[in-house]
Amino acid sequence: MRHRTRPRWEGHPEDSLPGVPDGLSASTARKVREALEGRRRGAALLLPLAGPAVIVSVAYMDPGNFATNIQAGARYGYALLWIVVLANLVAMLFQSLSAKLGIVTGRNLAELCRERLPAPLVWLMWIVSEIAAMATDLAEFLGGAIGLALLLHVPLLAGMAITALVTYGLLFFERAGFRPLELVIGGLVGVIGLCYLLELFVTPVAWNEVARSLAAPRLPDAQAVTIAVGIVGATVMPHVLFLHSGLIQARVQPRNDTERTRLLRFSNIEVIVALALAGLINMAMVMMASAAFHLGHADVAEIETAWHALAPLFGAAAAAIFLVSLIASGISSSVVGTLAGQMIMQGFVGFQIPLWLRRLVTMAPSFVVVGLGVNATVALVASQVVLSLALPFPMAALVWFTCRRDVMGRYRNAAPLAALAVVGALSVLALNALLLAQTFGMHVPGLG
Repeated sequence: MRHRTRPRWEGHPEDSLPGVPDGLSASTARKVREALEGRRRGAALLLPLAGPAVIVSVAYMDPGNFATNIQAGARYGYALLWIVVLANLVAMLFQSLSAKLGIVTGRNLAELCRERLPAPLVWLMWIVSEIAAMATDLAEFLGGAIGLALLLHVPLLAGMAITALVTYGLLFFERAGFRPLELVIGGLVGVIGLCYLLELFVTPVAWNEVARSLAAPRLPDAQAVTIAVGIVGATVMPHVLFLHSGLIQARVQPRNDTERTRLLRFSNIEVIVALALAGLINMAMVMMASAAFHLGHADVAEIETAWHALAPLFGAAAAAIFLVSLIASGISSSVVGTLAGQMIMQGFVGFQIPLWLRRLVTMAPSFVVVGLGVNATVALVASQVVLSLALPFPMAALVWFTCRRDVMGRYRNAAPLAALAVVGALSVLALNALLLAQTFGMHVPGLG
């Protein structure tokens, strides 16, 4: 295996306990080793290995999801819930492939691209991925800042400054190893989930309509197709395809095929659980928006508008809970985006910069955009366009590598899984192409 320098938070395989990085406490390291050796059962087996998919799941409930889900619920009630479920299944497939790549090869996706692809393509992918990382951070950072600005009644720039300080504070947790950071981000995911659970109690959800939407999928009209394209097309995020393949290495390095097979099974279970939770939160967003806005406020399409409408409809508590969930989403996803950017740089070009400097570089465009007076919602839409342009590179590379015997050995994708991955990739890329066409004003037949 080629020598490489790992970021501190990614762990080091040469520590005293074979196969367990130094980002774990002695107690957790022992539990991880016992789990891989088959000496633990049930939750006691899964919990020590949990973490990577939880961190990745943050990307599937970031501020961009808030805006899309609010629009879907406000305009079409519960009718598009089945699209959220479909998008979540696609996410599970590709995140499991990313984790599988890291477990089997001992490399992350960016490293494999550097080692096996032509140099000009590697440099192009690195540049595009770095731009995508900044675009991701723009959406996530602005989302958290908008929430803080509305909650504290301060200007947006002040909200951005507070968000910057909080994210810097969270990044300091990586100095103690990656496990504390996993726990903090897991806690923020819990906050988002709890907030939307409370929202479901505050807003009157029509559960019979929820069941009808899931049992009988439909698209009410051409505009619903456009929103459905937005939900699915923006689901798979470029940075988390890179990130998951590296996070799983930081968790544990299997020493033989038995441990590798066991770790793959554990990883798939974690992906299903973590992204199922993310999917339920996204469904809750749509249900809240439907219950709150569909009758009488169907034109609600922006986060700020939704907040202003919630208070008179269901009280200040409902509006505050909404903002708390948005803040937790923006801050946690922004931290995860910084870690992904660090892994992208380390993987593609073999060097890294301090996390505090990367945090400064990636959030600088947000301050420039707001300082120039650009509408925050317009900036969020523009960032999604950039992500759509960047997505084909990591998605195609992930499918390609996991289907190759010379990369994966006996763990390469079986024919049915390979076909499913190809269909999923082509579908998501086609939807992103439709999003781009609509963004640039091109007429797409059937989409209104």
